[in-house]
Amino acid sequence: MNQVELLSRIGIALAIGFLIGIERGWRERDEAEGERAAGLRTFTLIGLSGGVWALLGKEFGEAVFAAGFLAIAGGITLYRWRESEREGSVGATTLIAALLTFGLGAYAVVGDKTVAAAAAVATAALLAAKSSLHGWVKAVSWLELRAALILLSMTFLALPLLPDRGFGPNDALNPHTLWLMAITIAGVSFAGYVAIKVAGEKYGVLIAGVAGGLVSSTVATVDMARRARDGDCDTRSGLAGALAASATMFLRVGVIVALFGPALLPAVAPAMAAGLLVLAAISIVLAKPWQPAPTAEPQERTRFTNPFQLRAVLGFAALLAFMLVVSKALAIGLGGRGAVALAAVSGLADVDAITLSMTGLAGSAVSPVEAVAAILVAIAANSVTKSGIAIAIGGRWFGIAYAAASAVAMIAAGVVSVLASWYGAMA
Repeated sequence: MNQVELLSRIGIALAIGFLIGIERGWRERDEAEGERAAGLRTFTLIGLSGGVWALLGKEFGEAVFAAGFLAIAGGITLYRWRESEREGSVGATTLIAALLTFGLGAYAVVGDKTVAAAAAVATAALLAAKSSLHGWVKAVSWLELRAALILLSMTFLALPLLPDRGFGPNDALNPHTLWLMAITIAGVSFAGYVAIKVAGEKYGVLIAGVAGGLVSSTVATVDMARRARDGDCDTRSGLAGALAASATMFLRVGVIVALFGPALLPAVAPAMAAGLLVLAAISIVLAKPWQPAPTAEPQERTRFTNPFQLRAVLGFAALLAFMLVVSKALAIGLGGRGAVALAAVSGLADVDAITLSMTGLAGSAVSPVEAVAAILVAIAANSVTKSGIAIAIGGRWFGIAYAAASAVAMIAAGVVSVLASWYGAMA
């Protein structure tokens, strides 16, 4: 290791301590000098110490490094114990953060400096998210958390054991891929579900709409239309929330394609971005988030079903399996036209399943162009369904405005898709 590389690694060790120390120092900024176990300067020195002791250990043996670690750990533990006695509190976060800072500083010098830096950023972010994490824990009930834990346990235990090959008609069903798809969608939906429970409508209809769109843009549209009809919110706000949910649908489809069919992403991404931008712009103009929200009674939160319930995941997996079998059979029998026709029908109820199906068939049973067309058709069909719901529940003005905005978004997505395809062919 030359001198420049060595100085660079020592600098990273120092920066790691400084980064974590900023968070710790800011959290205890009101404490008087000498009344806190570790702050910005102490953490910075701990990171640097880790790097220096790692070098000493490399030069004179591992026992030297162990002695340095024990000295730092003992000192921090003693001062943290005295601080806890004085405050009458119990907490080990600062102690663990200090020990981790020492270890990351050491690893930055003798190990992979990129990994050490990334771990430091993750540590600082986790420490800074204390309030949000505590709010999340308070908002999620034990039944919801238990459902998520059980399903995740089943996944990590069962997924490696599931066969990773085709079964059933036309080998359309791959148990490993099928379960991975189902659990991924459930995970994305659960993130939106928790966001709704944590944030609710405290930060406006746009946040509620985006979170609802992560779970189900159709259900979010139903809820916003009902609120506008019943006077729980004004029509503009309800419409903004519904359109924000639909904008999130475009984002969700793009993420699904990126995860399970990255080869299709260059063709799908421009159309998804166009639809997302159109609906996001309209919803922002309608909601006017820059204006202070009117004082009103807190509204009842949207009643979404926990997407991590075993029944919900198994139901989606069954729907996805059915879509995979039918779409592959139609694609083999009728070519890409059969897949597009199926997308037009299935998209009336669900977009995710047909999107996942097309990511698996693209390049084999259907061409990439036909797969992209099927995804766009499914989104258009789903927009028609939501427009009908908006008219039936939200009223004529609400429904027509929603349908018009959705139509503009779909036209923009279609035009951009054609232009992107044309540009790709010319290139």
